[in-house]
Amino acid sequence: MPDQQRDEIRHEAGHRRIVRHGRSSTTSSIAHALVIKNDELFFLCETNGDIPFDASNGLGLYYHDCRYLNGYELRIADAQADRLASIAAKGSSATLALTNRDLKTASDDLLEKESVGIRWERTLDAAECALHDSIAFENFCVKTIRLPVTIRLRSRFEPLFVVRGAPQKKRGKLEPPRWVGETLRFDYEGADNVRRSLSAVFEPQPHHADDSTASFDLSIEPHTSATIRLSLRVEEAPAHEALPAPPHKEAARDEHVERARQAQDKAADAWVANATQLHSDNPRLNSAVARSLRDLHLLRTTLRGYRYFAAGVPWYVTLFGRDAIISSLETLVFLPDRAEDTLRLLASFQGTHDDAWRDEEAGKIMHELRVGEMAHLDEIPQTPYYGSVDATPLFLVLLGQQAQWTGRLDLFSELEAHVQAALGWIDRAIARSGNGYLAYATESKSGLANQGWKDSGDAIMNRDGSLATPPIALVEVQGYVYMAKRGIAELYRRAGDKATGDRLANEAEALRERFERDFWCDDLGTYALALQKDNRRAVVVSSNPGHALWTGIATGDRALKAADRLMQHDMFGGWGIRTLSSGEKRFNPVGYHVGTVWPHDNAIAVAGFRRSGRIDHLTRVLSGIVDAATHFEHDRLPEVFAGFARDAFAVPVHYPVACHPQAWAAGAVPFMLESALGLRPDAFEHALHISRPVLPDSVHALTLRQLRVGDATVDITFKRNDRGDIAVDHVDRKGRVDVTID
Repeated sequence: MPDQQRDEIRHEAGHRRIVRHGRSSTTSSIAHALVIKNDELFFLCETNGDIPFDASNGLGLYYHDCRYLNGYELRIADAQADRLASIAAKGSSATLALTNRDLKTASDDLLEKESVGIRWERTLDAAECALHDSIAFENFCVKTIRLPVTIRLRSRFEPLFVVRGAPQKKRGKLEPPRWVGETLRFDYEGADNVRRSLSAVFEPQPHHADDSTASFDLSIEPHTSATIRLSLRVEEAPAHEALPAPPHKEAARDEHVERARQAQDKAADAWVANATQLHSDNPRLNSAVARSLRDLHLLRTTLRGYRYFAAGVPWYVTLFGRDAIISSLETLVFLPDRAEDTLRLLASFQGTHDDAWRDEEAGKIMHELRVGEMAHLDEIPQTPYYGSVDATPLFLVLLGQQAQWTGRLDLFSELEAHVQAALGWIDRAIARSGNGYLAYATESKSGLANQGWKDSGDAIMNRDGSLATPPIALVEVQGYVYMAKRGIAELYRRAGDKATGDRLANEAEALRERFERDFWCDDLGTYALALQKDNRRAVVVSSNPGHALWTGIATGDRALKAADRLMQHDMFGGWGIRTLSSGEKRFNPVGYHVGTVWPHDNAIAVAGFRRSGRIDHLTRVLSGIVDAATHFEHDRLPEVFAGFARDAFAVPVHYPVACHPQAWAAGAVPFMLESALGLRPDAFEHALHISRPVLPDSVHALTLRQLRVGDATVDITFKRNDRGDIAVDHVDRKGRVDVTID
């Protein structure tokens, strides 16, 4: 087979895998990458600070769906530095401690390893759209040393979809790197008529510069240090505009960088301080919640003047309807303000007409938005893309839940036209399916084959391993519709429109009755994964029924059986519930949606256990997920991890290209705690109900402070009593709120 034909086949396979099948990436592992982010600018590197000159990795400096920097190597006498420590605890900056290997200096002397300490400080500055590096070399020897240092950079301006493995149809002009005065410039004139540039300013100036390499000959006296500073500035402008002037090297000065770092740290601290505060006698739990809040601050991104949670770094630093909604739902107890911005932003993108290329229909809530070169050229449909069957009902669910916590109808009134449009789309789509359920089948030639949260191409299957045939009605999506109509029915009744409220409630109840008839599988002891073409069931054991438990569409003995089925050994491996039973033919513990463990999926199942009354299951899953978090760096739960059993490995196994941080993973533990503590708001009646609170066995006391219910706040302490039960030990109110305890 000719090489060109082979490449075309490989590229087309990559295109289908990325765009249609919803995989994260075909790149090498980023599991241990150091990640920092500031608004739309984000950066990933190895733990020694490098971005290797290897085209298969996903590391680099990104902005607006473009990788501006894909190579950055620091060398001391042509040798890598060795990592001692690296940390990016507050998200927008990082500090690395490195040291030298055995090497020869510029004066040809032997320098023994660990004679030089290297402190590398990195700061992302969203205001200047720049990465600032300060690399200090400290001489621990008793004599002066001459240290040869080189920094090599590379930029290819690849669209993020290309980094992930998709082909690019049109490519612009990549200019060779060049020095303009004291600035190293990389420039690319995109096929979309956008000129993108990356400028590098060094301080001090290199002693030698060649192409994209800066070389320094540092003379360092004993127990003193020498510092190299570098600012990498990202710029984009219409191609017809003149290139901006090179930045002044003052941008790399320590004072500027330190001010930016302090401002970012202060903002992160204020964010955490404004959230509901949690303290328990279990440091692991405290650390997991603290990391969740800081990761959510890191993922805050601005669009159209609204703040929302970007889905995850590096693949999904953009607006995803489903992800933004679920992460907002998960954090209503801790960060209730985010829901309002999220709802308004998604309403502003709501579908207005039929567009098969983007799977858009009037009333649909969008799935994904991209803004890079391939989007501008219409090579991908994410402009935005609407191929999500669940974002629309989840939009309504979030609106209903937000109202219960705030006790206000103003947002519902503001968005009522969008509510009507969303309900209209749901009803039309159900009528079109012909079986009474909300189903999907993509019309876009580059759309997602699967359009629920498990959107990889092999995620929805039959018992024999064959793939389900569209149209597909997922089990959890019917629950979302049920929950949405019940929640919106309540808001209409409170707004004085009893007729509309009663109609929606009746439609929800009719859906529940159909659901029990058509989705229950006696031989599985749980609900089918989906109904497919000709109303055939996809009869496999999966985690999806856990979502149905949360929504309340599953009730009675069947709900109890479905809850129990999730906790059998083939589903619950000790760290969490797998996406697919280990007994199914397509099970793969490192398959994206066919055997892995997703923290948010487990959090929703935990909420389902609370609703169905399986409290023992709730505490087992909560304990497993919190334990898993402690094994990941910085106690950060990734998007997904491998579904190997806990007794097979002493630690949870990384999924190689999982996002970290990731929004709904960050929201998982806070949402689990809401379920564990039995919190149920009714802010319209100035009330907070607490029902049968429980905690993991390792936690004996827990306090929530400044929990917001309507305009009031409440502090609550939970303690384990002599019988082993969790009781409410103390309540302190500010404002009008009644706390009732079952």
